Amino acid sequence: MPFELGRPLGMPDDAKFQKRVLLATLNLFESKTGPLLKDFQEDAPVSGSAEVLWACPINLAGSPVDLSGMDALRDALKREVRELRSWYDLAVKKRGRTTMGVSGLNMEELVDFIGAFLDGIPKNPREDLLLAYTLNFAVDDLKAYYYEAATAQPGGLSPASSELDNWFWGETVAAKVLFAVKSLCLKSDDKLLQFVGMILLIPMAHTPINA
Repeated sequence: MPFELGRPLGMPDDAKFQKRVLLATLNLFESKTGPLLKDFQEDAPVSGSAEVLWACPINLAGSPVDLSGMDALRDALKREVRELRSWYDLAVKKRGRTTMGVSGLNMEELVDFIGAFLDGIPKNPREDLLLAYTLNFAVDDLKAYYYEAATAQPGGLSPASSELDNWFWGETVAAKVLFAVKSLCLKSDDKLLQFVGMILLIPMAHTPINA
């Protein structure tokens, strides 16, 4: 089967398969002619099985949350981030690294900044960047936090990217906040914010047809 988008070397933590992919790639440099396009002869391994299905270690959809107002939505986001903290810390400890940090904001600053969009265009916490770039980087960090936390469950099962996407965009308060932020961006007079809202915040696969 084809390699998943975002996983050019296959599943995480599968060092043997990743090494074979890298060696096959490096061997292409020995070709005497080009340009060269060559199929990799192995199918990319898939995570999970019919018997063992991935599930997020914390059921964020388990407790009803009042999301009727922007204050309630913002408070729910803060609670959700706190609930995931121990799982995120476990993931960082396990891997010895994190992909968070591109925004330059700590988690509290990041949540406050994104949440502030629910009331209108907020002040930019990064004087060296345009507001649209700060928002885009902050959203990338927020998603990294959630995705890393969600992969920290015991057992070493590596979920497919589609499973992570379906969980994040279908079950989290964070996704609801980002949909609201997207709506605000699209109404903004800032053309760059409009572009970020239209193209970068929400994957097309998870954008409602009429959105």
